[in-house]
Amino acid sequence: MQLAFVLYKYFPFGGLQRDFMRIAQECQARGHAIRVYTPIWEGEVPDGFEVVVVPVKALFNHHRNEKLTAWIAADLAKRPVDRVIGFNKMPNLDVYYAADGCFEDKAQTLRNSLYRRWGRYKHFADYERAVFAPESKTEILMISEVQQPLFVKHYGTQPERFHLLPPGITQDRRAPANAAEIRAEFRAEFKLGEGDLLLVQIGSGFKTKGLDRSLKALASLPRELKQRTRLIAIGQDDPTPFLLQIKALGLSDQVQILKGRSDIPRFLLGADLLIHPAYNENTGTVLLEALVAGLPVLVSAVCGYAHYIAEADCGRVLREPFAQAELNQQLAAMLADDAERAQWGRNGLAFADSADLYSMPQHAADVILAERP
Repeated sequence: MQLAFVLYKYFPFGGLQRDFMRIAQECQARGHAIRVYTPIWEGEVPDGFEVVVVPVKALFNHHRNEKLTAWIAADLAKRPVDRVIGFNKMPNLDVYYAADGCFEDKAQTLRNSLYRRWGRYKHFADYERAVFAPESKTEILMISEVQQPLFVKHYGTQPERFHLLPPGITQDRRAPANAAEIRAEFRAEFKLGEGDLLLVQIGSGFKTKGLDRSLKALASLPRELKQRTRLIAIGQDDPTPFLLQIKALGLSDQVQILKGRSDIPRFLLGADLLIHPAYNENTGTVLLEALVAGLPVLVSAVCGYAHYIAEADCGRVLREPFAQAELNQQLAAMLADDAERAQWGRNGLAFADSADLYSMPQHAADVILAERP
């Protein structure tokens, strides 16, 4: 088959983008041709991929999206494909990968009623309806089971169109045989002493991921514990507001903010705790990447994959509604107890051996390539 994949932006370090790449490569490995439409492509193009960087620009994202949709439709009319797979909500998809939660639910519960009068709202509501309305034929790849009831509530989507996928953690995130050696080299590189503690927060979109909450929690630690604790945040985002917060909290010597990078497994092996107090998160792949690396996790319950942390007993899940005081207290307790952190790490490694946390690309490809009536 000739397959067309569509996404609004590709860069190597985003969770959605990494999922797209692994699914597309799985389809390619099964003998199918891959064409990609996107207005922004950063990074190398895999062998055999046809990447079409669509020349559309607009002042507002929703206007750009509409231009993109029209451009792709015109190109597909001239160069048809067998399936169109979207990684963002848009019309005329055969398969949609549901990386984002229900827009309509957020618009009704988290926004002022005036918001729903704006053109931006109408655009995203229409594009979501094009995927989930009962008259749509789009098959839906779900990665968060908690979101499915919300789509059904707002659109009446038929249950048989949903396909719940297992997680898709890459095997290189698992702790290798020489994990202790990698950890020692990493900690020497970052000048971490025997008694020093390293927190990592990993993920693009620092505001959504709750970096502000992490900084407040670090600042609240008891004096002795705070003096030997550092935080490294990694992601593709503008760090400016957080650098100002770091300075205001007196944490300039303890916090680093790094751009997205390809050696994340080293950070997972070299750190003492992953902190992830997100405001909202459809899944949270990095939670499972930490789990399979043996790194304890402190996470907010809104994350779709937070339940794996509880099931594996490899960290702590904050209660909802979120309370900064609870995050502060839990962080202090987890950092102070070396023995419990070590046990959480062992629990995560054991869970990684028994649970299916890896086969998402294969299951997604099965749905994409399945015969249609």
